[in-house]
Amino acid sequence: MSQPLDDLNPRTALAEIARDFHRRGWMAGTAGNLSARDRKDPASFWITASGLAKGRLDEHDFLRAAVADDRVLERFDDRAKPSAETSIHRVIYQLFPQINACLHVHSVDACLAAAHCPAEGSELPLPALEMIKGLDIWEERPVVSLPLFANWLDVPAIAESIRQRFTATPPAVPALMIRDHGATVWGRSLQEAYNRVEIVEFLMSYLSKA
Repeated sequence: MSQPLDDLNPRTALAEIARDFHRRGWMAGTAGNLSARDRKDPASFWITASGLAKGRLDEHDFLRAAVADDRVLERFDDRAKPSAETSIHRVIYQLFPQINACLHVHSVDACLAAAHCPAEGSELPLPALEMIKGLDIWEERPVVSLPLFANWLDVPAIAESIRQRFTATPPAVPALMIRDHGATVWGRSLQEAYNRVEIVEFLMSYLSKA
């Protein structure tokens, strides 16, 4: 039996998750990024370095970044740069102090599901399936949506739009979708975030085929 994710060093666990998601086709090539708060310093988090093949990561392929600002606090390779989506992870950690992991994947099903929404739409309605309980929705026939954001080359602008929207209206589910891009999911632990990615991708697969 493999060791529980939250018993591992966060970098080791993130590398294991990356290899798993790569095998599933959710992190093709260098796409996607994963992060987890540092256990000794929760004012910082470990995140995948930019431009690395997600199916071949090891524990040295991560940087430690500050939650409060854009400082890089630790890296194992002087050439390593933070993932392009670091600003999005940072906003999630700032908005939700109880969150300890944030996982961003790129899947075909998620992009197809979002493509079914109107171009000006800001929400992706989720199906009232049993699996939605995995996102802490415990209602009979729930009416709930995944927050949907436009995809811009200026990633910090996406992060700022997430900050503004979630500050005004907290999301009903611990996840969001960037159109033509992919889902970002978070949790109080690495295992919870991992489980929630599976739930979101199940729902996206259902919607893409509906």
